[in-house]
Amino acid sequence: MNRRKVFIVLAVGTALSVQILHSQVGRRSSLLDPNIASEKELAAVPPLNETLVKGIVERRPFLTTADLHTFLKSSLDSSQLTNVYKSMFLSINLNTASREEILMIPGVGRRMVREFLEYRPYKALAQFRKEIGKYVDEKELARLEQYVFVPINLNNAGDEDILSIPGMGPRMLREFKEYRPYKNIEQFRKEMGKYVSPKEVSHYERYVTVE
Repeated sequence: MNRRKVFIVLAVGTALSVQILHSQVGRRSSLLDPNIASEKELAAVPPLNETLVKGIVERRPFLTTADLHTFLKSSLDSSQLTNVYKSMFLSINLNTASREEILMIPGVGRRMVREFLEYRPYKALAQFRKEIGKYVDEKELARLEQYVFVPINLNNAGDEDILSIPGMGPRMLREFKEYRPYKNIEQFRKEMGKYVSPKEVSHYERYVTVE
């Protein structure tokens, strides 16, 4: 292999390795985030009714999947909940989610829960893809990724990682980066509280960490 070909291979490999490290919140296709979805979007999720939709909006942000589940299970049976979670789900933190929360992901059984837990702590979604990819095909891996996230480090996360947070836009990206380095999560709450409501700060906080 000549030097030019070697360079091309290395360049492509580097690009792929960089790309796979992005998006610490799993890529979603049509899966709604209950903390930011509109009432119209939520109303289109069967079998959510007007009362449940209004209840979701009034109570958000939900900080854990268990919080959302507790609210919904008072009105929906297990089969209905599974149908809801095929269309709407609050991503679980791969490093802190309970067994019960992982089992809320449609199609995940106890064997797969063991695999999710075995590889903690996850440093990035690339690690999740690598390890869980040993047990499922690419299609199923992409489906599972929609339901999970790995918290980003506020002090060194790249733009693409930050922008993967649901509801994040260019303006808040600038604010996130402006106050680096963060000394603790309390500083994050204080600084972001200058720009958004306490509820919005809580929503963003579940996706970040300070290291």
